[in-house]
Amino acid sequence: MRGSHRTSDGETDGHGIMPPTHFFLTLIASVALHFAYTMERVLKFPSIGYGLFLFGVVLNLWTDKLFKDGGTTVKPFEDPSLLITSGPFRISRHPMYLGMASILMGVAFILGTVASYVFPFLFVVAMEVLFIPYEESDLERFFGGEYLDYRRRVRRWV
Repeated sequence: MRGSHRTSDGETDGHGIMPPTHFFLTLIASVALHFAYTMERVLKFPSIGYGLFLFGVVLNLWTDKLFKDGGTTVKPFEDPSLLITSGPFRISRHPMYLGMASILMGVAFILGTVASYVFPFLFVVAMEVLFIPYEESDLERFFGGEYLDYRRRVRRWV
């Protein structure tokens, strides 16, 4: 089921878990599971982890600034007023989700346990199922050919 849905008049019902909440719950679950159960560390590369973590934070802040500067919504179920194709949107149609996934993968590299590597994957699947299809459908509806051209040029994730 979609995190929220549009009513017949095009408004969203306001219910559902939004992407940042999915991200924080996934992050908390990853860290909690790591500390709750003694697990063998399979891949522990903290320097890579810190780099991915920092990359994800910077990517999210940059993307959020572009939304604010453009005066359009960052919320997946609100109507967009601007199609942003600059900055990180030149390499990813969903740079905020990419940033969140990078943070989760960074944490996995820092923690190094098998369970911590599952959570970035779960987050990506959740975004692919619960949000991206609806967001992309809305963008096509609002921006038509301009969005379709953009979609042909830029990959969904990277």
